[in-house]
Amino acid sequence: MYTEIKERNKKKYYYRVKSIRKGEKVDKERVYLGVNLNKNELKAKEDEADKKLSGKSEIKIEKIEEKPQEKQERKIEQPKASEKKVTFNISKKDNFSDWYTDIVQKAELGDVRYNVKGFIVFQPWSVLSMEKMFKYLEKVLQKKNHKPYWFPTLIPEKNLKLESEHIGGFTPQVFWVTTHGNNEPIEEKLALRPTSETAFYQMFSLWISSYKDLPFKTYQRANIFRYESKATRPFLRSREFHWIETHCAHANMEDAMKQVHEDMNTTKEVLHDIYCLPFIFFERPSWDKFPGAERTFATDVLNPDGKVVQQPSTHLIKQDFAKAFNIKFKDKDGKDKYVWTTCYGPAVSRIFASVIAVHGDEKGLKFPWKIAPLQVIIVVIGNEKKVLEEAKKIKSELEQKEISCEIDSSKKRPGDKFYFWEMKGVPLRIDLGNRDIKSEKLTFYRRDTMKKDIIARKELLNYIEKTSRDIDKNLIKQADKLFDNSIINVKNKNELKKAVDSGKIARAGFCSIEKSGEKCAEVIEKEILASVRGTKLEKEKPEGKTEKCVICGKKASSVVYIAKSY
Repeated sequence: MYTEIKERNKKKYYYRVKSIRKGEKVDKERVYLGVNLNKNELKAKEDEADKKLSGKSEIKIEKIEEKPQEKQERKIEQPKASEKKVTFNISKKDNFSDWYTDIVQKAELGDVRYNVKGFIVFQPWSVLSMEKMFKYLEKVLQKKNHKPYWFPTLIPEKNLKLESEHIGGFTPQVFWVTTHGNNEPIEEKLALRPTSETAFYQMFSLWISSYKDLPFKTYQRANIFRYESKATRPFLRSREFHWIETHCAHANMEDAMKQVHEDMNTTKEVLHDIYCLPFIFFERPSWDKFPGAERTFATDVLNPDGKVVQQPSTHLIKQDFAKAFNIKFKDKDGKDKYVWTTCYGPAVSRIFASVIAVHGDEKGLKFPWKIAPLQVIIVVIGNEKKVLEEAKKIKSELEQKEISCEIDSSKKRPGDKFYFWEMKGVPLRIDLGNRDIKSEKLTFYRRDTMKKDIIARKELLNYIEKTSRDIDKNLIKQADKLFDNSIINVKNKNELKKAVDSGKIARAGFCSIEKSGEKCAEVIEKEILASVRGTKLEKEKPEGKTEKCVICGKKASSVVYIAKSY
């Protein structure tokens, strides 16, 4: 091994070189050491490079610490060192709301200009990602023996009326179909499904007759319609959203609760381990349960602005539904019994909002590897035919391994291409020019770390296999930090207001999570502009700052969590 020095523009660039003989041919592997190094710096860099070149690491990677302008094809206008590059001139940290609105528009995720208020057009970049999100969710559900169904979008009014608490909870949000053709009335009002319990349960009563049919586990992928009266926001809150809803029937309450816990595990397996989103599960207080539920458990994801977003929720449904729809089974003892039902609703289009919010930065989007609309972009530098041919060859190799890849051979400047694909959140970028082909090397840019690696061309697939796993691990690590120091114990209303106004989740004592505590919850909503999210699954004892209700001062029966929300 030896050190090679190249001088350009009165600067010295140092490389460590290893010669490899292959028959009569001699190949060279190089590691960039740095620029204008002194003797001690050079020695340290040489030792580090020798370890890489000695073959101790399976994939040899050259880290680019300072990029020399080796050829005209690599020249890119860089911002001055004193300038901070903010792609949209909006800081995500300081002005999340405007940042979110701008990235949805600039990255072409959804178009709000559709001429029905509260509805958006989902554009390809969001749809491609959400299709993958659905795929992973359905794969996990089917592995756990849920069977897929497709139900009609319309639900008869009489179905909704069968369970009074349910219809009472959803009536203000229902879109009704009352006429057809030339404004002619239809026989019965039909609802655009706000949720599908009353559709599934009608059929459950026909399909279930014996304990041998249980558990009966179903799901459907569907779009849901609710007339949201609050201000709508793309993906976060709209009048049509896309989700998966599971509906299951069980022989007893114990089995139904096992299903609820299975749903929570599914959320962890998919939302955290694949979508790379951090969350806390809470049991909702009695006044915030799903209409018709005995118990409701919901996921809250923390946004960078300190607000929480409710994500998948799972519900133990009261037997009132089974009785209303006459869903009975003959048990082993020969007696007819009513089933216990559960439902679970991961709203993928809403979860996508959290993917945008949690992972994005001031350069734009960041996507976890598994759900990225595009996993690799090859940016062609220069216009030589052989460079484009090599790009097509790489694309073919990746697609054979089911890695999505595109080529950007547009006439834009390299810097413009780089910033564009960073904004779109593509996990890996390959910068491909004539120099790379000659050296049989590839330059990769990782969106998650915003750093570059140089690898041998032959290590392409090995590098991507390893790095794709590293990307998701890194995004999970970064996202989980959102909850670091985000929960604060509070004793009274003043401390509560101070905590939530500073973007924190408040942990507080509360008089009751049953109906008697609803008045204190209303005070929080009206005066603090926040809400009681619920209690943690593991029972917490009120003590210290939490031994008294944060609002009324009475002895606390529970420890609750309070936050602002979307």
